[in-house]
Amino acid sequence: MLRSISFSLAILSAALSAPVLGQQTNWPSSPVTLIVPYAPGGYSDTRMRLLGRKLTEKLGQPVVIDNKAGAGGIIGTNLIAKANPDGYTIGCGSFAPLAINPTLMKSIPYDAATDLAPVILLETSPLILSVSAQLPVKNLAELIALAKKDPNKLTYGSSGQGGAHHLSGEMLKAEAKIELTHVPYKGGAPAATDLMAGHLAMMFEMGYAALPSIKAEKIRPIAVTSLKRLAALPNVPTMSEAGLPGFESYNWQGIVVPAKTPNAIVLRLNKAINEILQDPDMAKAIADGASQPVGGTPESFGKFIKSEREKWAKVIKTANVTTE
Repeated sequence: MLRSISFSLAILSAALSAPVLGQQTNWPSSPVTLIVPYAPGGYSDTRMRLLGRKLTEKLGQPVVIDNKAGAGGIIGTNLIAKANPDGYTIGCGSFAPLAINPTLMKSIPYDAATDLAPVILLETSPLILSVSAQLPVKNLAELIALAKKDPNKLTYGSSGQGGAHHLSGEMLKAEAKIELTHVPYKGGAPAATDLMAGHLAMMFEMGYAALPSIKAEKIRPIAVTSLKRLAALPNVPTMSEAGLPGFESYNWQGIVVPAKTPNAIVLRLNKAINEILQDPDMAKAIADGASQPVGGTPESFGKFIKSEREKWAKVIKTANVTTE
């Protein structure tokens, strides 16, 4: 009797699980939505649109970009986290929503550690530390010496409180043991304009934004925040080489899905995107943006997110950074 009941339960379990396994095997059988938590036309949007086209070719179904901008990426990231975990909603997971906002914001509507599952780290985008062409320094050592000579006199601009530009400056202050004055702007462009005009002493900038001004010799690059030099600026040392060992700062983005998305789907996405990173079009787009391709496993991306969250939480708390 017990054997008969057990056999019946096994048959029932197999019958219930069969559709789920079938859905994973057939995925995707309809269009996939890729949520980008930023406005159309920006850096993340441009990269995700290229990725979406390549994924469409790989998966055999349209990958539709859905821009859900607002609140520093929180609105779109929350939509990714709360979506049905069936593989038909994936999203851009990036620096601020996953590594900064959990500490910087008093409350956010998702748990970055448990509501999202990592798929792959697409790219890291180092920042370039540049100084005004009018500032009498040619390297990081001279900049630090000048800052120590006259505390708080040197200014650094940013695209706003709590962004990569700002927090990189706070990390520089802490690691070099210097005092600088932060000048936040409503966006990176007006800050960059003031740097070129000599109204700011320095600024950490994304490579794609800084390179035109550097090539025009309107600002002077003195270091990059990656552990390897940028191909676009082979003569500019890393922050580590310039005197601050281990200094790393990146804007970055990858692909995440709602937690509980079937592992088979996560692995298929991961395999497809690792292959796309070898595509000449994608490689060129990443290089042209002064970024670096990464790839790897979902597990490695998960560890990276955790390490970034812990690192920047320390910087935010040490500098007492708030959004108020």
